[in-house]
Amino acid sequence: MGQKKEGILKRVRDEKISFIRLWFTDILGQLKGFAITPRELEGALDHGMGFDGSSIEGFARIHESDLIAVPDPNTFVILPDEIEEMSTARMFCDLTTPEGKPYEGDPRYVLRRNLAKIEKKGYTFYVGPEIEYFYFEDSSSTGTLDSGGYFDSSIIDKGTLLRKKSINALESMGIKVEYSHHEVAPSQHEIDLRYSDAFNMADYAITYRFVVKEIARRNGAYATFMPKPIYGVNGSGMHTHQSIFQGDKNLFFCADGEYHLSDFAKSYIAGLLTHIREITSILNQWVNSYKRLVGGYEAPVYLSWGQKNRSALVRVPRYRIGHEQATRVELRSPDSVCNPYLAFSVMLAAGMKGVESGYSLPPPVEENIFEMSPREKEALNIQSLPGNLYEAILETEKSELVREALGDHVFNKFIQNKKIEWDSYRSQVTTYELDKYLPIL
Repeated sequence: MGQKKEGILKRVRDEKISFIRLWFTDILGQLKGFAITPRELEGALDHGMGFDGSSIEGFARIHESDLIAVPDPNTFVILPDEIEEMSTARMFCDLTTPEGKPYEGDPRYVLRRNLAKIEKKGYTFYVGPEIEYFYFEDSSSTGTLDSGGYFDSSIIDKGTLLRKKSINALESMGIKVEYSHHEVAPSQHEIDLRYSDAFNMADYAITYRFVVKEIARRNGAYATFMPKPIYGVNGSGMHTHQSIFQGDKNLFFCADGEYHLSDFAKSYIAGLLTHIREITSILNQWVNSYKRLVGGYEAPVYLSWGQKNRSALVRVPRYRIGHEQATRVELRSPDSVCNPYLAFSVMLAAGMKGVESGYSLPPPVEENIFEMSPREKEALNIQSLPGNLYEAILETEKSELVREALGDHVFNKFIQNKKIEWDSYRSQVTTYELDKYLPIL
């Protein structure tokens, strides 16, 4: 670390950095942190910075509240001027106890621990998320900035300009963007990050959300990653492309295999399908998430896989058929506001359970499942995702796979938090109920 530390200190001096933001997330994936001055930076890199964890969602109880944020020098970047007027850098932190042990409630540690299991075999888990969001006029309404549709292009559209500014900011921070475009719904956009190892990608996803929201705010608009902010149009998801490599070899690829998939890949997909109901609360963690997961809006509802079928839960993209490096699977259920550290952890755990246990992959379904009758779905044994947050939490609560992937601390705190959210939601009297029932009851 010494060389990196000296390099960081030199950059801070040479570029006259005024503040360094130290970032981490709570168990729900909400960005937290604090800023230090350059004077404190060397000590922070050597020993970390203490803070009270008892007020952070899912972190320590009051009597064990002291935590240490240890900056990760690999994540040092200078924030672009579009985000910070004063010269500011940021680093993600690993959280430890005062005794120097990894803190079990740190989502970053959860992912690091899961990746370490496959690294023993020489495996690397790569992911490429397609993260969607909406631009609105402000945070108190759903007034859209445009009426565009899928792949619509306009050089004068405000949302497009905001998206371009966000891409420039991400690229300046070393986060590579592969695609960007207008999505299906009015004022809905998507920026796809170039695939990377899961650990770095989780940091990138958190940074992405921060950058998009901050640039919108500074330009008089509001960006939201809420899964379903507008009734009757598509919601925002985070389709996640996944592959596992051993060195330069893509373990999902087989030149002579059906669909060019290896047995490893087929068992991995089977693992996702088998365990998806129990990991859904992690991938779709909000009450609103389940307003997106309904039929007819390109969001997956049914447990199936296919190649050309965009109603399937898992898809094998056909963009570059037979090309080893491009062979991957796409899980379509996660939404844009999951905690990426936990989401990538449970996806990997489910897929690898399939590999390690030799799960068999059922035949693909290429028909539009949304148009099938209940009898047709039953004949194909097609099950559904949980229909609401409470149903999803009950599935997670009995899952040994999720408990092992998250660890007892995060597992218990997450379920406790989500049950509180559900109880709060189900006791609300909504506008729908007033409009429907008050005039007639």
